[in-house]
Amino acid sequence: MGIPVQGSIAELEAFKKAHPEITTVEVLICDVNGIFRGKRIPVEELDTLFTKGSKMPGTVSMMNVQGDVSDEGFIGSMDGDPDKALFPVANTLVPIPWVDSNTAQIVTGLLNLDGTDCFWDPRTLLQETVNRLNDAGFKPVVATELEFYLVEQGDDGLPRPVRPKVPATNGIMPLGMQYGLLEDLWDLDAFLDDVNTAAKIQGIPATTAHSEFSQGQYEINLNHVDCPVTAADHGALLKRLIKGVARKHGFTACFMAKPFQEWAGNGLHMHISLYNNEGKNAFYNHNTDQVPAINDTMRHAIGGMAKISKESMLFTAPNANSFRRLVPGIFAPLTPNWGYNHRSVSLRIPVCGEKDMRVEHRFSGADASPHLVMASALAGMHYGIENQVDPGQMVAESEKIEEVITLPRTWEQAINKFKEGEILKEYLGSEFCKLYGVAKTVEWEMYNSMVTPLDYQWYMRVV
Repeated sequence: MGIPVQGSIAELEAFKKAHPEITTVEVLICDVNGIFRGKRIPVEELDTLFTKGSKMPGTVSMMNVQGDVSDEGFIGSMDGDPDKALFPVANTLVPIPWVDSNTAQIVTGLLNLDGTDCFWDPRTLLQETVNRLNDAGFKPVVATELEFYLVEQGDDGLPRPVRPKVPATNGIMPLGMQYGLLEDLWDLDAFLDDVNTAAKIQGIPATTAHSEFSQGQYEINLNHVDCPVTAADHGALLKRLIKGVARKHGFTACFMAKPFQEWAGNGLHMHISLYNNEGKNAFYNHNTDQVPAINDTMRHAIGGMAKISKESMLFTAPNANSFRRLVPGIFAPLTPNWGYNHRSVSLRIPVCGEKDMRVEHRFSGADASPHLVMASALAGMHYGIENQVDPGQMVAESEKIEEVITLPRTWEQAINKFKEGEILKEYLGSEFCKLYGVAKTVEWEMYNSMVTPLDYQWYMRVV
C-alpha cells in the first residue's frame, strides 16, 4: 500500500487536544518531482480527511516542475482528470512553525476512489519496491543527506550565495571555500536554530549540519530509519522546512543541482543498509579480516545499483539543470564505480562496522524526488542480489582513479536510456514508466524551445 500506516482518529483527537490554537491545515501530497502540492482546509474538516479522505485531481502527483500537466501525458488532458483520494499518513500531523498563522500540515498518500493504490503515486512506487526486498528476507534501513545554498539578490539583480563576511568590517568577504568552518555557521546561528526547532516540532530527525565545498552552501543530515517511505518523506519534508525557515529569515534556500557555474553543485546522498530476518546486517562479512568487511550480498547489491544507473538517471538527474552538476573533478557521478572511503566514486562504502555497514548512493542531485531515487536504488539492490550481479573491481581507499564518463551527460540521453531500460519497468511498472518518460520528454522539448538571454549574447550580433 502507498500508505504504510494510515492516520487514526485517536491520533487526530490527541493532536486537537495538544494544539487547540490550530485553525487551518495544509494537506500535502508529494509529486514525482519531490515537490509538495495540496490545499489548505479548516481544522474542522480533518475528521472527514481521516475517515473518508479528501478529493483532489489525480494529476496532482504527476505534474511537471511548473505545476502543469503534459498534453501528451495520457492523464489529465485526455481522461477528464478524475479525482483521486488523499488519505493521511500516521504521525505527520504537525504544526508549521515558520508561518504566522495557526496552521498545521499533514502528509497524505494518493489512492484510487475504491481504496486501491494509484500506480503513479511516488510513495506507492517506493513501498512496492520495499515489499520486494521484504519478501526476499531483507529490511532496508536508510537515511538521506541534502546539500543546499542560501541565496540572496546580488548587485546585478541575479541570485548569489549568502556569503560570510569578516566581522567588524564594511562587508569584506573572505576568500576560499572554507569547508567545515564553524564560524560560517555562527553567521547563520538564528537560521540554524530555527531549523533545529522546527525539525523537532515536526518530528523530522535532522542531525549534523556543516558548511560545504562552496561559500553559502550547507548540508543537513537525517538519522537512519527502518522505513524507506518514511525516510523519503523526511527528505522531502526537510527541504520544505529549510525553504520555509529561510523565507522567514529573508533568504531563498536553493536545492537546484547546479545553481552557480563557478560553485559546487548540490547532491542528495542516500545511505542504505540491509538487515536480515534475524536483525543482523546482511552486508557484513564475519569471516574476513579485509577492510571493508563486505560479503557477496553487498557486492551483488552494489552491482545491481551500478547496472540500473543509466536507466535510473532520469530519477537522479530529472531536470535540465541537473546535468550542469555532472562535470569532472567535483565528486559528481560520471560512471557507476564503487569503492571504500572514496568520495570520487558513485557508490561509496563509508568507514563502518558490523552494525552500520552500508553503501552511500551518490548519483542524485538535490533537485530529485527522494521517493523515486530511493525506489530505483532499492530496485537495483534487489535486482543485483537476485541475479548475483558482479559490480566489477572495487576502488580502494586513497586509490587514484581516472575519471571516465559512461553515464548520460544530457537530459535527452537520460530520457532515452530510461525509455530503453527494462529493469525499472519490472519494478515500477511499465504504465508508470511510460507516463513518466512522456512527461519528461515534453518538459525537455518545452525547455529546448525557449529563447534565452544567452541566445542574444552569443548570436544576435555576430550571426
